[in-house]
Amino acid sequence: MAGTLRIEPRHDLTPAEIDEVEDRLYAHNSAATGRDDGQSLGFVMRDGTGRLIAVAAGYTWAGVSELKQMWVDEAHRGRGHARALLTAFVDEARRRGVRRIWVASYDFQAPAMYEKAGFRRMAAFDGWPEGHGNVILCKHLDQT
Repeated sequence: MAGTLRIEPRHDLTPAEIDEVEDRLYAHNSAATGRDDGQSLGFVMRDGTGRLIAVAAGYTWAGVSELKQMWVDEAHRGRGHARALLTAFVDEARRRGVRRIWVASYDFQAPAMYEKAGFRRMAAFDGWPEGHGNVILCKHLDQT
């Protein structure tokens, strides 16, 4: 062996390093499933100056989708922006042939909004973080 392998603490991976890991995981998953149709999926809202005020971001792959990030700037909350972004996200996922979308939401975020949009609670983890819970929700899409 050319060198000794070691575990190195790295708590500051760069976005490029994370992307490299994601690419390698995607290659493995695609080879294992025969599905190579992964695509990013995202929508943003900007104010009149071009400043980012809201985002919904995730991906589609193999007939499923994950909504990984949903955020609305605090000054713009309560105006239906998250619901509009969620609707756009779901509609595009459906257009791509997605059958299920899943999302994780802390209890202090927006699980009720997802439920109103037709997502169902699949799991809830108490004490994640301490004093709160993490909820996993899923929406099944019809393809009509």
